[in-house]
Amino acid sequence: MSVSKDGYAGADNKPALALSGSAGVPQVPAVVPPPTAPPSPLRRRNWVWWASGIVAVGLAALLYLQPWVAADPVISVEVVTLGPVTRVLAVNGRIEGVQSVDVRPQVSGTLTGVMVAEGDQVQAGAAVAQIDSSSQAAVVRQALAGLDAASVSEAEAEATFARTEALGSYSARVALESAARSVQTAAQEVARMTALLDQAQLQLAKFTIAAPLSGTVLVLAAEPGQIVDLSTVLMTITDLGQLVVETDVDEAYSTQIKLGQPAVLQLSGEAEVRAGKVSFVSQRVDQATGGLAVELTPDTVLSAPVGLTVTANIIVDDRASAITVPRAALVRDATGDRILLVAGGIARLRPVTVIDWPAARLIVTEGLSVGDVVIVDATGITDGQAVAVAP
Repeated sequence: MSVSKDGYAGADNKPALALSGSAGVPQVPAVVPPPTAPPSPLRRRNWVWWASGIVAVGLAALLYLQPWVAADPVISVEVVTLGPVTRVLAVNGRIEGVQSVDVRPQVSGTLTGVMVAEGDQVQAGAAVAQIDSSSQAAVVRQALAGLDAASVSEAEAEATFARTEALGSYSARVALESAARSVQTAAQEVARMTALLDQAQLQLAKFTIAAPLSGTVLVLAAEPGQIVDLSTVLMTITDLGQLVVETDVDEAYSTQIKLGQPAVLQLSGEAEVRAGKVSFVSQRVDQATGGLAVELTPDTVLSAPVGLTVTANIIVDDRASAITVPRAALVRDATGDRILLVAGGIARLRPVTVIDWPAARLIVTEGLSVGDVVIVDATGITDGQAVAVAP
């Protein structure tokens, strides 16, 4: 085959070397890729089978798991049995003295002396403070002088009456009667002045403040030079030999508290527990707080600071055999109290009667029998719902 002048091959389709310029440098021939063979029919069928198998397995898993169907809730249950039950009311109280008095003055004035210090022990009737009594002392002296004058007048009247009476018939009857009236008037004046003196002396005694009971000065708020009146609390005296625990019980449980009920006391900061009993129950609920005042007395003499916090458990009820359920098992609505039981994998509501009490478990008096299976937590469970019991 001949090569044309433009550098392309002739009719036999074989490539030719083209000349470049006058130097005659040959050009690189173009590379033509070989044709791709069509896919095998057998290989295409294998891919179809694999895809079909994967789809079938996925459909089987969906049918087995059924994620569009809600699963039965898993619940915890307990079997009803009889057992001993103690119903306890837990309260917090403080130690107080059986006898405790806030000492206030009976008159107004300026304190001239305080004879005790905080923590001192005093005897009933002992002087603990003194108010300036100079003005009242003057009143006493004035009353005493008046009494002396009245006594002198009485003596003169009696002497005059005696002389007049001694004259006998020589004395006019009118003069004798006048002398007798003078004696009577003088005696009345003596009695009046005596009463005034007694009153002044009693008032003077109030300027010396005495301890109303034997005990310990817990709080002292008086200072010499302080001006006081009838509303001023000078000090607090408490008998530390008789201590009790004072507390308040919510009015919802006030009818459950009785005299003599046992109690367990634990003082703040101590691990030891002490036995005691209910020694006082108020018959009046405080309208401001809704609390009922209760006192607990320990079985042994208590030695502790007044005001110390005490945790007390009052034993309200003690039963040798009773049925109890968790509080969370109770369903309470307008129809009453009910419990959810499990029978054949289905939750069923049953009316019950319980003793409502601030505790984790409630006593059931009616509605349950030994062997019943109770759902421990009824939250979100409805009557007739299918449930699964946790293993």
